[in-house]
Amino acid sequence: MSASLTVFLIALPLSLGIALATGAPLQAGLVAAAVGGMVAGRLGGTPLLVSGPATGLTVVTAELIQRYGWRTTCAITVLAGCCQLGLAALRTARSALMVSPAIVHGMLAGVGVTIALAQLHIVLGGTPQSSAVANVRGLPEQLANLQPAALGVSALTLLVLLGWPRLPGRVGLALRKVPAALAAVATATAFAALTGLRLPRVDLPSWRSHALPELPEGPVLGIAAAVLTVTLVGSVESLLSAVATDKLVASQRRTGNRPPRADLDRELRGQGAANVLSGLLGGLPIAGGAVRSVANVKSGAVSRRSVMLHGLWILLAAALLVPVLDLIPLAALAALVMALGVQMVNATHLRTVSRHREISVYVTTIAAVVLGGVLEGVAVGIAVAVALALHRLARTRITVEVQDGVHRVWARGQLTFLAVPRLSRVLNQIPPGGRVVVELDGSFMDHAAYETLQDWQHAHLVHGGSLEVTGRSTARMAGAGHSGDRTHTAHQPHLAHSAHSVHRADQRSHRGTHRGGHQCCRPWTPWMNHCDHRPAAEPMIPGAAAAPDAMDALESAEAVESVAPPPAPRRRGAGQLASGISAFQRDTAPHVREELARLAREGQRPSQLFLTCADSRLVTSMITASGPGDLFTVRNVGNLVPLPGAESTDDSVAAAIEYAVDVLKVDSITVCGHSGCGAMQALLNSAPGTPMTPLRRWLRHGLPSLERMASRHHAWVRIAGRLPADAVEQLCLTNVVQQLEHLRAHESVARRLAEGTLELHGMYFHVGEAQAYLLSEGEDFFDCRVFDSVGHQAAEHVGQHA
Repeated sequence: MSASLTVFLIALPLSLGIALATGAPLQAGLVAAAVGGMVAGRLGGTPLLVSGPATGLTVVTAELIQRYGWRTTCAITVLAGCCQLGLAALRTARSALMVSPAIVHGMLAGVGVTIALAQLHIVLGGTPQSSAVANVRGLPEQLANLQPAALGVSALTLLVLLGWPRLPGRVGLALRKVPAALAAVATATAFAALTGLRLPRVDLPSWRSHALPELPEGPVLGIAAAVLTVTLVGSVESLLSAVATDKLVASQRRTGNRPPRADLDRELRGQGAANVLSGLLGGLPIAGGAVRSVANVKSGAVSRRSVMLHGLWILLAAALLVPVLDLIPLAALAALVMALGVQMVNATHLRTVSRHREISVYVTTIAAVVLGGVLEGVAVGIAVAVALALHRLARTRITVEVQDGVHRVWARGQLTFLAVPRLSRVLNQIPPGGRVVVELDGSFMDHAAYETLQDWQHAHLVHGGSLEVTGRSTARMAGAGHSGDRTHTAHQPHLAHSAHSVHRADQRSHRGTHRGGHQCCRPWTPWMNHCDHRPAAEPMIPGAAAAPDAMDALESAEAVESVAPPPAPRRRGAGQLASGISAFQRDTAPHVREELARLAREGQRPSQLFLTCADSRLVTSMITASGPGDLFTVRNVGNLVPLPGAESTDDSVAAAIEYAVDVLKVDSITVCGHSGCGAMQALLNSAPGTPMTPLRRWLRHGLPSLERMASRHHAWVRIAGRLPADAVEQLCLTNVVQQLEHLRAHESVARRLAEGTLELHGMYFHVGEAQAYLLSEGEDFFDCRVFDSVGHQAAEHVGQHA
C-alpha cells in the first residue's frame, strides 16, 4: 500500500506535466497514467515496472498533435499498440534491444534537450514554439519579456525539487518520505495561492467533453511513419526501463524477496494492450518509466499489486480531486518537466559511450533529434554507427621499419581494398633484393589486398629478395602458392632456385626474430605438422641441402613433391612425445636457455594466476602470447574453483590460489573457460541417481554454475554482438562468472581485493574461432554480463575488465 501511494504521488504531477508538454488535454495524462498502472501493470512481464505517459514520446506526440490534431493522435496510439501486440506475438522483444546503446541514449538525451527548451519558455512566462530551433531563437525575446510571477514559482519548484532529497536531520529524514516532485509542486501551489499570484493554472474540463479518437485523417505514408515511430520509441523505452528495473531489483533485494525476472515479450504485450486502451479512451501513448519504477522498488514493493493500485489512485484522483488539481500553476508543472528533461542527458551514459569510443554516435543522434525529430535522429544515429563500424573494419595501420638489415612491414587491422594504396606505397619503399618480413595482424584480407601483396611478392623474389609473411592473415597467402604448401611463409616453389635458396637461408637465420627479439623459433610451426617429426634417416631430397629442421624438410619435400616419398604416418604416444622433445631441444632450447637460466637464478615472478581447463586444445602460452615466468597456471577439469569448506573440496586448487596470492604476490587472477567444454556438457547431461565417481564428485563444484544459469535472479551472460550458440556455450560463459564469485570467497583473495592490490578477470576462448573474449566490467543496460572480443589493441583496455 505504501509503495503504491508513493508512486501515485510522483505520477500525478508528472502525468499532468507531460500532458502539458505535449499540448494534449491534461486529462489525457491522467488517463494514460491510470491505464498504464492497471492494464500494463496487470498484463506486463516486469512486476515492478510502472507505466504511464511516455517521456521519450513527448516530442513525437507534440509534433503529431500539431500536424494531425488530438483525436487522430489517439488513433495513432491505438494502431501503435496493435503493432506492439504483433511484435510481442512474434517474440521480437529482445531483438528490439539490439540497437546500439549510444543511439538509444542519444535519442533519449535529444528528447530531453527538446523538452527542456520548450518548457523553459513556460518557466519564463511565455509559450513554447513549434520546434527546438524555434525555441532557441525565441529565447532572447522571451528573456526580454520575463514574467516575474511565473519565474518565481518555477524557481521555487526547482529549489524544492533539488533540495528536498538533501534535507538534513531527523526532520529531514521524515520529510523525505514525501516524493520530491509532489513536495515541489505542492509548495509552489501553496505559495501561489497564499500570495494571490495571477498565473495560468491547470484547467481540467468536464469529463463529458473529453475527446475520443477518430479515424486517422492525413497522408497514408505520414500516418504509417507516425505509427512506426510511436511503436519503436515506446517499445524501446519500455524494454530498457524493464531491464533497468530488473537490474535494480537484483542489486537491492535478496533472492527470497525478489519477484520473477522480466519477461520482455510479455512486457511488450502488456504495453501494447495498454496503448490500445489508452488511445481508445483519449489518453497519451504509454511506456514504462524509470523514475516511477525506481520509486516503486525503493519503496519496498514486492509484487505488481502496488503498480495496479497506483493506477487506481490516479483514477480516483481524476474523479474526486479536480478542484485541488485546478490550483496547480502551469509554471510549476513546466519546471518539473524541464528538470526531468535535463536529467535525461545522463552523465553516466556519456561516460559509458566515451569509454566505448562511440561519442560521435551519441552526439550526432542528440543533434539530429533536436534539429530534425526522433525518427530522423534515430535514422541518422544508425547511419553514423554503421559508418563508424565500417571505418573501424577498414582502418588499417601499415608501417615499415629496418632492423639489422631486415625490412619489417606491419599491417594492423583488416586488409581491404581501402588499404591497398597505403600497402602499395609502403611496399614500394623497400629496395629490390632486400630481406623482408611482413606481419599481417588481422583476421581478414580481401581479394584486392591479396593480389597486391601477391604481385609484389612475385616481383620481389624474382629480383633476388627474400620474403617471410607471418601473422593471422597468412593462411590464404600460404595456400595460394602451391596446393600442398602448409608453412607460414608465402614463397612460391616454382620461382628461381636462387631466390628460393636465399629465402630458405633467411628463414633459418631469422625465423626467431620478432621486433628485435626472439620468437623462440616459432614453437608452433613443428606442432602444426607432427607428421614431419621424422627420424634422422629420412631419405634426402635430390638436389637439396640437408634440412636442419622440420620446416626445411617440409619445404624441400614440397618443392619436389612428385619425387618425395609419401609422409610417414603420424606418430602417437611416446614416439610423438619423444619427437616433440627432440624438436624442442634442437630448435627452441638454444634460444630460451639464457632466459630459463635467469629464472632459475632469480626465481619465478609471475604477474598473474591463470586458472583454466585441462582441455588439450587450450594452450595457455599460445593464446596469451606468454613465455616462461609469465603465468602461474592451474588447470583442472572445467576450470572450477571449489568454495572454501565445500563438501569433498579439493585443497590443491585452494593451495595454488593461496600460494599465488600470498607468496608470489600476483597482480591478477584470470579464470578462463572455453567453447565445447566436456565438463560443462557432462553437467548439463547429468541425471539424478547416477553413481558417484571421482569425476562426478569433482563436477559437483560446477553445480552452482548450472543453478546460476537456470536462475532468473542473476544477470544473463553473453558474448558481445551475438547470443550464445547453445546451452553448452551459455553454461561455459556462466561458469566463468560463477567461478570468479567462488574466488572472492577465498580469504586471501578477499583480503587483496579489499586492499585494491588484486584484480580478477574472466576470459572465454572459442576454440573453433581461435578468438579470445574478456569479461567486461559490471553489467550492460540489457542486464547482461558481456564477454568482449579481444583484438590487437586489447592491451590498451585490459585494465577496464574485472
